[in-house]
This record gives sequence, structure tokens and C-alpha cells, in this order.
Amino acid sequence: MKTKKDKISEIWLAGGCFWGVEAYFSKIEGVIDTVSGYANGDLENPSYEDVCRKETGHAEAVYITYDAKAISLESLLQYYFRIIDPVAINKQGGDIGSQYRTGIYYNDDSDLKAIKRVVDFEQKRHRKPMAVEVEKLNVFYTAEEYHQDYLIKNPNGYCHVNFSRLNEPIVKIPDSEIKKEYQKPSDVSIKNMLTPEQYAVTQENATEKPFKNEFFDHKEPGIYVDIVSGEPLFSSKDKFDSGCGWPSFTEPIKAEGVTYEKDISLSRERTEVRSNVGDSHLGHVFEDGPKALGGLRYCINSAALKFIHKDNMKKMGYGYLLEDEK
Repeated sequence: MKTKKDKISEIWLAGGCFWGVEAYFSKIEGVIDTVSGYANGDLENPSYEDVCRKETGHAEAVYITYDAKAISLESLLQYYFRIIDPVAINKQGGDIGSQYRTGIYYNDDSDLKAIKRVVDFEQKRHRKPMAVEVEKLNVFYTAEEYHQDYLIKNPNGYCHVNFSRLNEPIVKIPDSEIKKEYQKPSDVSIKNMLTPEQYAVTQENATEKPFKNEFFDHKEPGIYVDIVSGEPLFSSKDKFDSGCGWPSFTEPIKAEGVTYEKDISLSRERTEVRSNVGDSHLGHVFEDGPKALGGLRYCINSAALKFIHKDNMKKMGYGYLLEDEK
């Protein structure tokens, strides 16, 4: 945990085989120590064999302590994203399995702001939703001694990490322009401005009925914005008939307009799509969309959307997007 006296902070990062991840972070100025281990699983004090063969739910992770005065969490996470494939599910390098998933695990709630800032920034670089789980740390067990400093003991050992990326400069993460232009109303205002169905969908993660919603077969030119905040989300030029009964799009207008969450509410894993500023539940994204257009299908509830016709975009403050609508 952080202390006010010495600014020693901690974070747990899963990025595939922990040998390379541990060695990589040990070379970063400001990092105090790195320890390989097993995070957020079900079995108490598991062995390496347990994690590999018994589906214990643990991720191979590295416990990192660092001097917050020497390096920020944002910078540390930028180093992290350089060595992972953030859209790969249960796979990094040549290693496959849930123990090789990517994850950021924290113990201090105040770290969430920096984590979300970097994750949102990195998502803009990818069309597919990222698979990096962000969760509070439940448990962490130190791995066996032979796993610690493995690449020092075995200089020619297996490693999927590209150490040359240590030399790349840290960038300043810009504030989102969307966040400046649009705001989420108060809870009372949201309840007063929405119909019961709109409120249930956007605020309570409900799903409207297929084929009986406003925009599933809507074909007019224009954009669809978050009914709560007004932030632009999807364009008619990216809309297609998927046959599912809900509005379907191949991509959002801007990558930073949406965020993604893991959803296991139906006892199977799906990727939930939410609006960035309004934090409205929009729907889900699937990988069964048109292959020629990226392969994604954003399946969105009509009740979460407000349609702005192309002819009205300028007078309603969306004229800056008209160039994209040509």
C-alpha cells in the first residue's frame, strides 16, 4: 500500500509468462522490486503445476513496488502496454491458457483514475475491445524460488518480451476532447429526462426487445448519440442489417467515445459497450460482423440512443462531424 512518508507504491501486472515481465520491469528506473507470482485465483497457495494444469483461475503476474516520486503509475502502465497484445484473450507470445491473460490488479482505489486514463488511451489504438482485465487484487501468492529472477539465472531462457521497447519515450496522455464537450447529468436529471425503458437500459444494464425498438431497421443518414450525455457514438454510414433485431454498427464514430467491460451476467463471457462520458450501458460487441469491415458487430440498444439527422447536425452542434458523414 502507498504511504505518505516514502511514496512507495505497488501494482500487480499480468502480461503472459512472468519471467520476461519481471525482468523487463526490473530494468525501469523508479522500480524498487519485482516478484513473480499468481494473482486472483481460487486455490490457496497454488504451485506452478496447479496453475498450469488445474484451472485454478490464477494469472501469472508480477508484483511491482515502485517509488511514486521517481515514476508515475501512468508511466509504468505505458511501459506495460508496450510488451503485451492487449486484445489477445488468454494468450501472450507462444503461451496459451487463462493463466497467461493480461490484467492490471490494484490495491489502492485511488489508482483507478490513472489506470482508467491509460487504458482508455490505449484502447484508441485498437479496433477490437481490449482484453486486459482491471480488477482489485484479491490474492497474490509468490511463485516458487526458481521462478524468481529466472532470466538472470537462465540468460538464454524463454522470453516473449521485447526489451528494446524500454528505450521508447513516455508520452503525455492528452485529455479527451469528448470529455470537454459533453457531460453526464446528475442522477436526478437522468431519471427525469428518460423514459422508464431508457433508464432501465442505460442505468440498469437492461436489454430491450429485438425487432420492437426504434432504430433496428432505421436507414436515414445521420449520427446516433448517447441519449444521456449527447456524446456522438455511431454513424449511419457504419450501420448494417445484422438480422439480430437491434441496431448494428461496424465501429464507433471515435474510439474514445466508448469503453468496454467484461460481462458474465448470462454465465458466459461477453464484452459490454458503454459510453465514455455518460457511462451509459449501450449493448455488446461481437466478432461476427462483416469481415471486410473489420469483423466486429456493435449490437446496441435503441433506447440508449438519440438520432440526429444529417440535415440537423450543424444546428445541433455536431457540424464538426459532417466531414466524416460524406
